[in-house]
Amino acid sequence: MTGQNQGGGSQQPRRRGQGELEGQVLAALRAAPGPVNTAWVQERLGGNLAYTTVITILTRLHTKGAVSRQRAGRSFEWTPTADEAGLAALRMRKMLDAEADREAVLASFVTALPPGDEQLLRELLAQATDDGED
Repeated sequence: MTGQNQGGGSQQPRRRGQGELEGQVLAALRAAPGPVNTAWVQERLGGNLAYTTVITILTRLHTKGAVSRQRAGRSFEWTPTADEAGLAALRMRKMLDAEADREAVLASFVTALPPGDEQLLRELLAQATDDGED
């Protein structure tokens, strides 16, 4: 039996992917009343994740620039600096930065977009250009 505990007990929880966990951690931080510690985040995620897993995700998000942290005694308090869309944009930027031929990557990306997304991208680029001319 795949995905089930064969001991006749309860079913094991589904394993979440790193991106999914990052999104859940960011959502918890956005719901926070202010800067919060790792234990607070762990509680909001249902408590079934190890403390070390939560701190690892928070540290990865910090490295990506999606959260900020500030010393609070011997640990940190965490604050979101990006939402899920911002995190996706950070991932896209990291992938782009890792490629030698940025023009080829961007050209391939744009030509693979469906027409609605391509038009939206054009509008966003035009808006960004207009905003930069002030």
